[in-house]
Amino acid sequence: MSDATPYTPPKVWTWDAENGGAWAKTNRPIAGPTHEATLPRGKHPLQLYSMGTPNGQKITILLEELLAASERGAEYDAHLIRISEGDQFSSGFVEVNPNSKIPALFDTETGSRVFESGAILFYLAEKFGRFLPKAPAERTEALNWLFWLQGSAPYLGGGFGHFYAYAPEKFEYPINRFTMEAKRQMDVLDRELATHRYLGGDEYTIADIATWPWYGNLVLGQAYGAAEFLDAASYKNLSRWAKEIVERPAVRRGRKVNRTWGEPSEQLHERHDASDFALRTQDKLETNDAG
Repeated sequence: MSDATPYTPPKVWTWDAENGGAWAKTNRPIAGPTHEATLPRGKHPLQLYSMGTPNGQKITILLEELLAASERGAEYDAHLIRISEGDQFSSGFVEVNPNSKIPALFDTETGSRVFESGAILFYLAEKFGRFLPKAPAERTEALNWLFWLQGSAPYLGGGFGHFYAYAPEKFEYPINRFTMEAKRQMDVLDRELATHRYLGGDEYTIADIATWPWYGNLVLGQAYGAAEFLDAASYKNLSRWAKEIVERPAVRRGRKVNRTWGEPSEQLHERHDASDFALRTQDKLETNDAG
């Protein structure tokens, strides 16, 4: 039972800008830009505007996997969008993604803007012909899991993660409601991974790349500080999958890009060349922050 005061919705909802928790300054009920600013442009055809959240990690992991597979055309510039400071509401960013969410990609070769992380993964997999099976049955199964993730992750992030870790107050009902759904989703994955090495089969695809930053980080104790609360270790197959993927060199690189928190060695605020990983030092971090 909850001892919270019951809430009666008003006849017409009004926005209380101060009652949004950790992201109150950036969440709002309207779209469009709040200020004029031009996005930076690097030297490579692929221009990524992002931050190293789970949705951002999806794209940088795939790009690093493509480069590891010798796809030189996958070289990219990763520009940091500080969502806590409202960079996603600049006029330049809104031109690339009218939904003002990271990640967003601009391909200068085709003049294409690509937004929504699942769409970006699909676009890149199609562009380079990798990490998405060509045989119809296997391709469909990989896409099943890609779309499953796109529909499921908001319950984990905006639902469980918000009420468990970020909400200004903790209440029993929303935490219980979204914990139940998070655990149900973990069970879905665990059952699938009991019969396949990867999601949808024995081939590593964009379905795994999309899902790992959310559920892999979760079971490895790197999201919301909730692994024990969710009894994540009990999902043996999901844990096996998460541990296997995190050992991939491209995953280790990709998860660092546009990351601004945690150990300095795990952060690469911007990425414009492969050598940036080798140059990542505490001195560089301090220099970037000061500039």
